[in-house]
Amino acid sequence: MISVKATPAEHGAPLDGDDIVAHPDVTMNRAFTVDAAMSDVWPWIAQLGKQRAGWYFPRSVERFVPKKRRALRTVDARYQDLELGDVIPDYGGAEATFEVALIEPGQLIVYRSVRGRTSVGWAIKLTAVGVGRTRLHFRLKLGPVKRKRMAEIGGGFFDYVTILGLAAGLQERLRDSGRERATPTLEA
Repeated sequence: MISVKATPAEHGAPLDGDDIVAHPDVTMNRAFTVDAAMSDVWPWIAQLGKQRAGWYFPRSVERFVPKKRRALRTVDARYQDLELGDVIPDYGGAEATFEVALIEPGQLIVYRSVRGRTSVGWAIKLTAVGVGRTRLHFRLKLGPVKRKRMAEIGGGFFDYVTILGLAAGLQERLRDSGRERATPTLEA
C-alpha cells in the first residue's frame, strides 16, 4: 500500500515558496518515495497539469476517465521547458490557473494562485534518498480561508486522495517507462 504521509521533519522543515502565503490558515503536507532517480522523476513532474500531461492516476482508475481526458503515459518534450512566470491551467475551475513562482529544474517547482480572496502556494520538492530513489514532498498553503475547518477536512481529504492517486499513477508510469528502456529493439 502506498503512503503519502509526510514525516514530522517534512511538516516542520521550511520549504522554498513558504513565503507565497506568509500567514496560511491551512497547510497540507504530503510525501511519498518512488524507486527512481530524480533525473527520471523530474520530467514527469515538470509536465503535470491541465492542458499538459494531465494528472497521473493508475490504469485501474483511469479506465473510468474518458480517453481524451486521461493523463499521458510518456514524457512529452513539449512540456519540459517550464519557466518562471509560466501559467498552467488548473482543474479548480474554468478560470483557475497556477503561475510558476519559483523553479529549480530537477528538484523544485513552486506555484502560486489566487482563488477569490484566497492565496494559494503549492510546492513540489524532489530529494534523492539513497541510490535510485526519490522522495517527493508536496506542500499546499492557503490563506485567508473563510471556512478553515471545511478546508482542512474536505480539502484535506481531496488533497490526500489526489496525491495518493498521483503517487500510484507516477510509480506505474516510471515502472512502465523503465521497462520500455530495458526492452531490446531489433534493427533490420
